[in-house]
Formats: sequence, structure tokens, C-alpha cells
Amino acid sequence: MHDLKFVRENLEVLKATLARRLMDPAPLGRFEGLDARRRELLRESEELKARRNRANDEMAALKRSGADASGLLAEMKDVAARVKAMEPEIDRVEEEERELLRSIPNLVHADVPDGGEGSARLEAEWGERQEFPFKPLNHWELGGASGLLDLPRAAKIAGARFAVLFGGLARMNRAIISLMLDMHTLEHGYRECWPPAIVNSKSLFGTGQLPKFGEDLFGLKGTDMYLIPTAEVPVTNLYRDETLDEAELPVSLCAYTPCFRSEAGAAGKDTRGLIRMHQFDKVELVKFVHPGSSFDELESLTSHAEAVLRRIGLPYRKVTLPAGDLGFSSSKTYDLEVWLPGAGTYREISSCSCFTDFQARRANIRFKGRGGKGVFLHTLNGSGLAVGRTLAAVMENFQNEDGTVTVPEALRPYMGGAASIGVPAGDAPARG
Repeated sequence: MHDLKFVRENLEVLKATLARRLMDPAPLGRFEGLDARRRELLRESEELKARRNRANDEMAALKRSGADASGLLAEMKDVAARVKAMEPEIDRVEEEERELLRSIPNLVHADVPDGGEGSARLEAEWGERQEFPFKPLNHWELGGASGLLDLPRAAKIAGARFAVLFGGLARMNRAIISLMLDMHTLEHGYRECWPPAIVNSKSLFGTGQLPKFGEDLFGLKGTDMYLIPTAEVPVTNLYRDETLDEAELPVSLCAYTPCFRSEAGAAGKDTRGLIRMHQFDKVELVKFVHPGSSFDELESLTSHAEAVLRRIGLPYRKVTLPAGDLGFSSSKTYDLEVWLPGAGTYREISSCSCFTDFQARRANIRFKGRGGKGVFLHTLNGSGLAVGRTLAAVMENFQNEDGTVTVPEALRPYMGGAASIGVPAGDAPARG
């Protein structure tokens, strides 16, 4: 969220930001009109209040002299009525102005390329895409054939875009979570936390999901509570309305949580398998940093997500999202896209973003700077990684012609040393 003074003094900068984001600049035009009206109303109100104060002094003088004060008294009543009548209009204009401020996205970093979806800039590629001596299957075909991934039963008990994992696949899902948490805490210096999976609307406002993206959330009927779309929300809001000491920065936290998204507007996109689910697991990385180091910290955070892909041995590429495809709160975002041989394409497995002070202003998170003055810090987060998509990528990249999946070396210590999962390994489901 932007400061009112900053918006007022940087309208052209913000118009350029909306243009780069391929967004309609009309809200800023409305803001200019509202701000002019607000200042006009406040000026008129202050003039009337000043006249009322002068009239009070004049009234006292007339009473002391015994002169007739009826005319002045009538004028004072009229001034008071006019001031009172203006208050609802001032409140209405100020609330409209606040709503407009909440709808203006973050500034776009100068390094971000222009364009919309499909205009991402390739930064790096890692790993060799395996050439299979057979036609590789999609992960839902592999999982369905072995019975380890059961989408029909999930649909029966919950609906579309849910999954049930059995046997070795369920264990591998748990192994992926454990590997990620161990890497991020023991090797990358993050502190693990386990936050609530239900939050209030103020938390969602702080990270930018509300009010603009409410349709993507699952709300709990009759309450001000929502299922989290990502651990970014509860973890970032841990320090809402707090002031940290500068010496504490950076604060690096990681959390495993289930996540819940309605996927509004995603009809027809990745509807099969584990790619776009209503409920999914994720390990999230969140940083609270000094403003002077935030984009260096973005490079570091992104490298930590990349390290998981490399440890497992999954081919991927790193791209910088274009301005027209940036998230509302982000100033710069890297996407990591993993190779899925069954689908023959790359799919996003992690988004790593720097939000500058945008979220910190909304959530009122500061640090005590020089002279004891509170300064808004910068926030970052990234998936380290999306667990279901990692599971799908392991299944497709490590599949064998007989339908089994080789367990990557990095995951074997978390799976009791198992070298493979699938039907030939004796993991077939019970048949009724």
C-alpha cells in the first residue's frame, strides 16, 4: 500500500507503473479528482470553523457591552449547521480515496521486463532433460495405474481438484516436505515455524490478498476467517503492528502448511493431476529485511528454492516475470519452472518475490532505524517448494517403463532407504 503523500506527489510514476502492468490508469484519474475535492472540502470546513471561532469572540464582546447579539447568534447556528452537514461528505470522499489507494499495486522494479503473460525473460536453465526409451506418462496416468494417486475417490468425497495419495506416494510426499524443511533450516539459515492455517481478514489485507482477490479465497461462513492460500499470509503477519530492532534483520522464516485456493478464473487450466489443486501442500520461505538489501536477499531466497530442485535432480529454468504478469504486491518476481516430461512442458513450481515496503505498510511492520525512528522494512517470500508439483515432477522425471518410480537419492533417507515405489515394489492398492 502506498503512502497518501507519495501518491499525491508521484502520480506520473504510478501512471507509468499501471501502464507497465497493462492496467487501466483510470483509478489514478479518479484519485486526482477525489483528492482535489477532499482538499476543497477541508479548506471550506476550516474556513467555516475559523469563522465560528471569531464569532464566539465577537459574541462574548457583544454580551459584555449589552448589545444585541441575535444576528450573530443566527449566523453561528448557520455556520455550525454547514460544518456538520459537510462531515458526511468529507468522510465519504476520504473513504473512497482510501479504497483507491488500496487498489493501486506496487511499483515495478526497473529490471523487470515489459509485456504480459508469455513475455517472461529466461535467466538460467539447469539440468538435462532425460530422453526416455519409451513414451513418458503424465503423473496422473502413472499414479492412476498403480492406484497410489486416486483422483476419482477424492472427487467423490470432496469434488474436483482434490487428490488422495496412498502408500509409497503418500510417504514420498511426506519425504519431500521433510527434505525441504531440513535444507532450509539446517543449510540455509531459516527458522522453522508452524502457523495457523486459518487467518482473519486483517492478515489477508496485510499481504495484499484482500480486498482485491477475495474470490480466490475460501471463507468460513458466518465468520471473519479464511483458509490460507499460502503460508505467506500467517508468517508475514506474525510481525504485524510490531517494530523490530535493526540488529534483528534479516529475519528468515520457513513454514510447511496446507494451502487452499478456489482457483477462480482458472477454468480449463491444468485440471488434471496435482498441478492446480484446491488443497495443496507448500513449504514457504519468508524474509523481513533492511530496505538496502532487499533485492540481494531476493537472489539469495531464490537460490535456496533452486537448491531443492538441484538436490532432487529435477531439470528447471528460472525466469523473471514481466510487468504485466506480476502479482499485485510484488515489485520483482522470479519463477522457477520444472520440466514435466509426461506433459512435455515446463510448469511453475516456485515464485520468489520482493515486495519492497508494500506489504510492510499494509501490515504496519517497521524496524527501529537511526535515532530510534520507526522505518518500514521490506518483505520477501517464495515457495521452497510447492510440494504437490514437486511430487508430480519426481514421478514424471524418475518414471520407469514398468510403471514404477525411482526414488531420488536425496529422498531415500526419508523413505527408509526405498529405491522405488509402484506396483512391482508391492505397493498395489487393495481391490474390492
